Amino acid sequence: MLESLTARYSVAWVNRIADIPQAAWDAFAKPLATPFLEWDWLDHLETSGSAVPNAGWLPNHLTLWRDRTLVAAAPLYLKGHSYGEFVFDQQWAELAQRLGIQYYPKLLGMTPFTPATGYRFLIAPGEDEDLLTELMVSEIDHFCDRNRISGCHFLYVDPDWQPVLERHGFTPWLHHSFLWENQGYQTFDDYLARFNANQRRNIKRERKAIATAGLELRALTGDQIPKPLFSLMYDFYSDTCDKFGWWGSKYLTRHFFEQLHATHREQVVFFGAYREGADDRHPLGMSFCITKGDQLYGRYWGSFEEIDCLHFNACYYAPIEWAIAHNIRTFDPGAGGRHKKRRGFPAAPNYSLHRFYNARFRKILQQYIAEVNDLEAQEMDAINQELPFKQA
Repeated sequence: MLESLTARYSVAWVNRIADIPQAAWDAFAKPLATPFLEWDWLDHLETSGSAVPNAGWLPNHLTLWRDRTLVAAAPLYLKGHSYGEFVFDQQWAELAQRLGIQYYPKLLGMTPFTPATGYRFLIAPGEDEDLLTELMVSEIDHFCDRNRISGCHFLYVDPDWQPVLERHGFTPWLHHSFLWENQGYQTFDDYLARFNANQRRNIKRERKAIATAGLELRALTGDQIPKPLFSLMYDFYSDTCDKFGWWGSKYLTRHFFEQLHATHREQVVFFGAYREGADDRHPLGMSFCITKGDQLYGRYWGSFEEIDCLHFNACYYAPIEWAIAHNIRTFDPGAGGRHKKRRGFPAAPNYSLHRFYNARFRKILQQYIAEVNDLEAQEMDAINQELPFKQA
């Protein structure tokens, strides 16, 4: 139902992205660097049963219209928990409970289950971005007030968009990811040359382990990918999640992966491990990456056999080698960091933005967040001081 917002604009809250015209949405999303705000990706999350109310993700997308023309939109979700976000705000939820404040439900802006930087409002080219942002923030405030929502949170935000929302009163919280950047490498050996002698030997040994096991790694993309690999990727993903038990983070369904064949195979890169002579349909293990423009994103991986160093090769070394060959500028290997530092992934900042509607809670956040951010910055600096690169 459209509600009057101004004489020129109206707003609609929409519970299915399928009810928003794809062409209009993608006119805003396709020019962005991130692939994860595009209509097809978000629709697959909903129609596959992954980002749905039964899983604690109620789609509640904000759209802004001028007459019958969509001029701005924001993918938003009402959440009854904090799972699948990879920004761990449980400490804030626990504090709210001690203060007698109901933390959930909360309003969340991000691509579900996707810890990759790039979230922002989608605004039509040529429009007054400051005005439309002000209208959307005002509507979010009114919505949260009407529905007694504790707070609004935007995760993994676009760095260029962050200061815009800070001007509208959102508080930044610093986190870190790991990000490989292409320093003009022509070959993988150029990349290896950055490391100190000890770690260079280790990486060469880990790379050699694949051949020693009688395997080869193949990069498949576009029409090279046999359709059954998309369903098989779910099996690998599911198996990996199950190995971590309670912490396995298994959120996506088989149908989600299967849908990608029709819409995303030109952006998907599978790095599969094969026995000699095996056809492309039968890898023993595989990683799944998405590419857009000059960026590569590592998403999921799995293996049905325990093979020495396969994880490092399928998830780090093979994608880096592919990235160098295809003029990729940055490679985001995904969440987690235990193994990434030793493979040359520096810690890189990312921010979430927060607004709490309880005055007492908001004051506590604003009082302590600078100290929290400073400690995070110190941790990032410590990580990057320990990278196994040659000393300048």
